[in-house]
Order: sequence, then C-alpha cells, then structure tokens
Amino acid sequence: MKPETAIIRIKNLRLRTFIGIKDDEIQNRQDVIINVVIHYCAAQARNSDNVEDALNYRTITKKIIELIEHNRFSLLENLTSQALAIASEHEWVEFASVEIDKPHALRFADSVSMELCYQK
Repeated sequence: MKPETAIIRIKNLRLRTFIGIKDDEIQNRQDVIINVVIHYCAAQARNSDNVEDALNYRTITKKIIELIEHNRFSLLENLTSQALAIASEHEWVEFASVEIDKPHALRFADSVSMELCYQK
C-alpha cells in the first residue's frame, strides 16, 4: 500500500430491506448489516484540509442507504454488487470491498454474509 493511501471504513451500517426469495422474505423487511472499506489516494487532503480534496464518506453512505431501503432484492449477491458499485464509483477509489450480513438467515448461524471487492 502506498503511503498516501487513505482507508475509509463504514462499520456496521444497520438497515432494513426486502431480501430473499421465500414468501415471508418478499413480504417483510429484514435487517442487513453493511461494512464498506474504501482505499483512495488522499495526498491532497492530507496537505490541504480542504473538504473538496477528500472522498466524502457521508455521500457514499447516503447513496447506499437509499439503494437498500428503497429497493427489493432476491439475491444477496445482487444487493452486494449494487452497493459495491456505489462504493467504487468515484474515480479516486483504488480498492473497495462491501460485505453485507443477513442476520438469522440460517437456523444455527448468527448470519450469512456476502463480500465482493473492486480493484482498479
């Protein structure tokens, strides 16, 4: 990793959405937990203290919230892929990963999760 690389971590963003293929999943919102990691070159922001020189994690988070809360998904893979597209859309992003947990998806497990990554 280059010394000018900054790592943004959005941890445990808790939202509710329609996710799944069973009738009760289609009819009822479920909890999902989102974790995002974004690497970008922050050389300008480190030296300027100007918000325009930094990647705005609040804007990214708002877009992910909008996506998840206002759509329906059959597959965790598709939901994760769309969230990753938002996390990696800015031209400065060099690497991004999104992991989405679906708590209580399996009887004897805390959750099932899907993680996808992007690398420039």
